[in-house]
Amino acid sequence: MHGDTDRGYGSGRGMGGGQRGGGRGRGGDRGEPRGVPLSELDPALTAVSHSVIGCARDVHMALGPGYDREVYLEALKQEMASQNIAFKALHPLAVNYKGQRVGSTTVDLFIAERFLVRVLAAYGEVESYERTQLRAQLRAADLELGLIINFAGKLLKDGLVRVLNPEKLRAMRGDAPFGGGESEGEESGHWASDQPA
Repeated sequence: MHGDTDRGYGSGRGMGGGQRGGGRGRGGDRGEPRGVPLSELDPALTAVSHSVIGCARDVHMALGPGYDREVYLEALKQEMASQNIAFKALHPLAVNYKGQRVGSTTVDLFIAERFLVRVLAAYGEVESYERTQLRAQLRAADLELGLIINFAGKLLKDGLVRVLNPEKLRAMRGDAPFGGGESEGEESGHWASDQPA
């Protein structure tokens, strides 16, 4: 993993490495920005997300693809600790319904009390189920931003997917809520515009 691997992370067009899920939920606009640009999010939040991506890039460059998810999760935890990035691993979140706790969900990484990370090591595109699951965890945590990092690809940029919580974003903007909850979408390949190559 040299050369192209450490340049332009996030500048790729969508998720590479096969059509396992057929790209459901993403339409035909691969590589084109949609939803909320990173520039509209809190700069402190995007800064820490870029730091985590840098750690993931270092892990991917050192290990390459081919290991189990747990290997990448442990390596990413070690790298983030060495960079003094605050996180909680395998952190439980309460799930509430009408103000009552009905269960819990566990997130891979809860970063700096600001956003969530899901770690994968699965060949092919990130499935819509994984995006939906992370979006549900964002709702449980009342956070606006999550990140899926899939270490299975040859290039890490092809496995980075930003997932947003539309309900939280609308509340932060003071917009009236409406049904559906999927309108803001998620984005892959849009980290590089705000991150040094």
